[in-house]
Amino acid sequence: MDLLRFTTSGSVDDGKSTLIGRLLYDSESIFIDQLQALQRASRHRGNEQLDLALITDGLRAEREQGITIDVAYKYFSTPKRKFIIADTPGHIQYTRNMITGASTANLAIILVDARQGVVEQTLRHTIIATMLQIPHLVLCINKMDLVGYSEDRFYEIVHLYQDAIRKLQVKDVYYIPISALHGDNVVYKSDRMPWYTGKPLLTYLEEVPVTHDINQAIARFPVQYVIRPQDEAYHDYRGYAGKIISGGFHQGQAVTVWPSGLHSTIERIEYAQQPLSHAHAPQSVVMLLKDELDISRGDMITPADQPPVLTQDFTATICWMDNAPLKTGDKLLLQHGPAVVRCIIKHIEYKIDINTFSHQDAGGSLQLNDVARVRIRTAKPVAVDPYTVNRANGSAILIHETSFNTVGACMIEA
Repeated sequence: MDLLRFTTSGSVDDGKSTLIGRLLYDSESIFIDQLQALQRASRHRGNEQLDLALITDGLRAEREQGITIDVAYKYFSTPKRKFIIADTPGHIQYTRNMITGASTANLAIILVDARQGVVEQTLRHTIIATMLQIPHLVLCINKMDLVGYSEDRFYEIVHLYQDAIRKLQVKDVYYIPISALHGDNVVYKSDRMPWYTGKPLLTYLEEVPVTHDINQAIARFPVQYVIRPQDEAYHDYRGYAGKIISGGFHQGQAVTVWPSGLHSTIERIEYAQQPLSHAHAPQSVVMLLKDELDISRGDMITPADQPPVLTQDFTATICWMDNAPLKTGDKLLLQHGPAVVRCIIKHIEYKIDINTFSHQDAGGSLQLNDVARVRIRTAKPVAVDPYTVNRANGSAILIHETSFNTVGACMIEA
């Protein structure tokens, strides 16, 4: 069974948390004790009906303010697919959290209040989703019950949105009229909108193709762990364990190890201690090579004819996620897959206005939630691909040297 990671975004009070609650409730993905707690919490708040938003608004501050602050992850499954939901904040000051939740998503749900139509946050989150190369967007026009389930209003918003995103390179957008509060077109098709001939949201989520979202053309295998058993039975065993993040490998294939550039051939691929002739992303396997090479955690194995970009200097689009500002010359750690190297911010080229995608002078520093294009130099070479070509090998995070807090999300342009 495959997995779909998706995120929800949109402006405040567009109903993101209620939509997630409705998805979980109507698909019977809530445990009895959770449901009882939800009933108690709803009664405590004076609600006659279940307040489904409480399922994801886990923080006390969120409940007090009725908004989503942090990223809330929820997991559920249907007979067709497993799902991981990242419920991300709608406020502009929590843009970093939205980017965190969306960074690994295959699909983004952008909610629009049918009464308000397309607003600034709708376009901001669309631009961020486009910047993160999320392959599929779903525009859920919510609160259709408050506009009389109007077909004219639905298509008016659809046309406004299509005009607004015309200049963006959005590949795939699906439009669904819903009422998260009443469950229209969320899990079940609504009788109140017979004019809508498309799929309800859950059906679309179950059927949208995700296997093509992984780059299967470029093979990359970062080594996470070197297996060297200390017993006589496996005296000469040297296996490299990790997850194939893109593409595929096969037995007998000529490969190169980075950053050393040493060459070898795949002698054997193992999965759960069983041999495989072929393996492909996103399988986790153990790879054995014919030659005894010096390979350690963080090194990357690629086909000999598909080299990555081996570099110490690259540009990247980053989202700054720390309260302390980032300045030119700051020293940080860069984690790229399992590899961690020291790095320095050589130059902040410009800041990106996420309302218009225009470039602004950063003045040599970035503040919390700023998105910018920067020049980075690493202490050691890293084997990367441009994010636009291979999301799996083009992303990284920036870590503070002493606190080890994650302070930046990084999309490498190479």
